[in-house]
Amino acid sequence: MKKVFVLDTNVLLHDPNAMWQFEDNDVVLPITVIEELDRFKKQPEMTGRNARQASRNLDALRQKGHLTDGVTLEKGGLLRVALCQRQTLQELPAELERDSGDNAILAVALELKHQCQCPVIVVSKDTNLRIKADALGLTAEDYENDKVDVDELYTGTVEVLLTSDRIDQLYKQGSISLEQEFFPNQALTLVDEANPSHTALAIFDGITKQIVPLSKLASSEVSHIRARNREQKFALELLLRDAISLVTLVGQAGTGKTLLAIAAGLTKVADDRDYTRLLISRPVVPMGKDLGYLPGDVNEKLTPWMQPLYDNFDLIFGAQDAVNKFAHRRKGYEELIQHGLLQIEPLTYIRGRTIPKQFFIVDEAQNLTPHEVKTILTRAGEDTKIVLTGDINQIDNPYVDASSNGLTYVIERFKQDPIAGHITLVKGERSKLAERAVALL
Repeated sequence: MKKVFVLDTNVLLHDPNAMWQFEDNDVVLPITVIEELDRFKKQPEMTGRNARQASRNLDALRQKGHLTDGVTLEKGGLLRVALCQRQTLQELPAELERDSGDNAILAVALELKHQCQCPVIVVSKDTNLRIKADALGLTAEDYENDKVDVDELYTGTVEVLLTSDRIDQLYKQGSISLEQEFFPNQALTLVDEANPSHTALAIFDGITKQIVPLSKLASSEVSHIRARNREQKFALELLLRDAISLVTLVGQAGTGKTLLAIAAGLTKVADDRDYTRLLISRPVVPMGKDLGYLPGDVNEKLTPWMQPLYDNFDLIFGAQDAVNKFAHRRKGYEELIQHGLLQIEPLTYIRGRTIPKQFFIVDEAQNLTPHEVKTILTRAGEDTKIVLTGDINQIDNPYVDASSNGLTYVIERFKQDPIAGHITLVKGERSKLAERAVALL
């Protein structure tokens, strides 16, 4: 049976093309949604851009017919803009404000439910609106077109039982093949069937389709940082493989995501010269109340936002000082910036850029929307490697959650691609206190 979906404004702010995602069902936009799009269109960054794009989409549909009568969509559904009848608003419970945009959306949905025999569904990313819709007897759903099942999120690792002869064969021949299917660049822990304590670490090469052992670099020091556990070794392997253009690292606080990415980037840029520059960025999303405008030039304004990155550089160069007592020979990140080998900047100005032959790290990627991540990945020029790091349990962006953020979206979409690799880091290595805080709080 054909359904009628009533969209909330936040759905179009999240995905301006959402109106085409409901197959052959009808889509209704209450007039208050158009009014709210007009208010959001002047906002900076992604919210304003999505509002403007949604308005342009509606204007293009308007050329095909009157929106109040309904315009046929590509898949056979009908899109129309519905007016809110004052009488229906008066029928709402007294506790609901009459001049609220959310309640006007509910009034339109109630009116449609009385008029047609087909199911009427309110689609909103606002939890409270869905609760109010349910209280009024309306069916309400979240917009899930780009949602990923977090419980089934691809981890990038798997354990495989093998005979000891097969494990020995891996190291003698340099590669083996198995009938079992794996994802490209998936990390494998090969376990001896007779002796489970006998294991080997390998990776399923996305190009040759062979199982190959990890390189020696994954277990050695990289920018004076050494992997402390199995997942970190897997991560370094992906980070140091030039054939892998996209690496995603997910893990809780203190698992070493950003540190490993920066250490690998420094090695690839400053030592091996495989890339011309190490470019690091992160979304400017505050935790808690925003402090507002910060004084100073652009570098001074960015310092509080980028300080976590500087902390990682201090740790790396501090490790170098511990090895080399003659600290005058080391290069601090200030010197790398002066020589053009390192650039740290916000994501605000990335649209329209082309980034060739650079090692590009995007930290805190869980705060990005799928559309924002697409914008970033499409900036990659020839021979550029992009690394996305983040913790999907620490999201400060109010418009995304663990299952709809850009990081999980990329992990799920790229897991079959031979140029991409992913690792979920499990064990915290920052300190015993940090690890216990993650476990207990």
